[in-house]
Amino acid sequence: MATYKGIQGFTIQNLSADPSNPIEGQVWYNSTSNVWKVEEATTVGAWATGNNINTERRSLAGAGTQTVGLGFGGYTTANTGATEEYDGSTWTTSPGSMNTARRALAGCGIQTAALAFGGVATTTTGATEEYDGSSWTTSPGSLNTARYGSGAAGIQTAALAAGGETPVTAATEEYNGTSWTNSNSLNTGRTTLAGCGTQTAGLVFGGYTSPPFTRRDETEEYNGTSWTTSNALNTAREGISGCGTQTAALAFGGIDIAAPVSGATEEYDGTSWATSPGSLSTARSNLAGIGAQTAALAAGGYVGPASPTANTAATEEWTGPGAAVTKTITVS
Repeated sequence: MATYKGIQGFTIQNLSADPSNPIEGQVWYNSTSNVWKVEEATTVGAWATGNNINTERRSLAGAGTQTVGLGFGGYTTANTGATEEYDGSTWTTSPGSMNTARRALAGCGIQTAALAFGGVATTTTGATEEYDGSSWTTSPGSLNTARYGSGAAGIQTAALAAGGETPVTAATEEYNGTSWTNSNSLNTGRTTLAGCGTQTAGLVFGGYTSPPFTRRDETEEYNGTSWTTSNALNTAREGISGCGTQTAALAFGGIDIAAPVSGATEEYDGTSWATSPGSLSTARSNLAGIGAQTAALAAGGYVGPASPTANTAATEEWTGPGAAVTKTITVS
């Protein structure tokens, strides 16, 4: 009879604790919990509830990854500049609040080198700020087209701003760490759209145009110079969020024609969008989207008029198909 060692070429380990970096297909016995375990790859993506962000809000921006994330700005009962850092488990309020409190801003980068731009302060602003992991510094370079609700992509020293409202615009700008330069416009001007990727390989999707008011499903790819229209989202929506890259993106939340707020999630493979069976537990729009297609973070947002404040502090973590997961082997 064939044995596991004969098939795999190694024996099953007897361990007192789960290995820190198991590989797919690895099997072991946990002698502390007295169970057999295996490392598998997920087949269906799903959202799991995380710890709430400390300042309940909507229309905030995010940056970083699922385990080293950043949320900043937004609207509580007034504009806020509050900044919070996520460690993969909990949010901690940073002593460094934004210099310009605002809502409907855009952001990108990482937790220790983030960029915030645009939004609504007392009026629509093009102000740009840089975060170093502890405090924000106002950049001398302000957006050429002041706006709110734009899509963002890139890093602190090479960022992309696309679309937004002031009124609704197709304007695209590139940031080099000091100043913004105008580039070729989107094919479809819109606002409250989502963006992800890099300055030379960016992606935007969703949003709305006005007038007349129309929710959009268009997807556009940026090559560092110009935009090309790709296959559309399955569900047109505004106030959508997203993260990832041009060839592996995630779209979630928003407001569609069928519901005040949505939890629908879609995955983009560089060509087309596929609707995931995994939907946000807290349907919402105008939320922060952080991370990658296989490991994303959703924080805050607008949950609709049924809520006393219409805001939420809910945080959810997404584990996408193909991600590693440790499972207990059971027999019956």
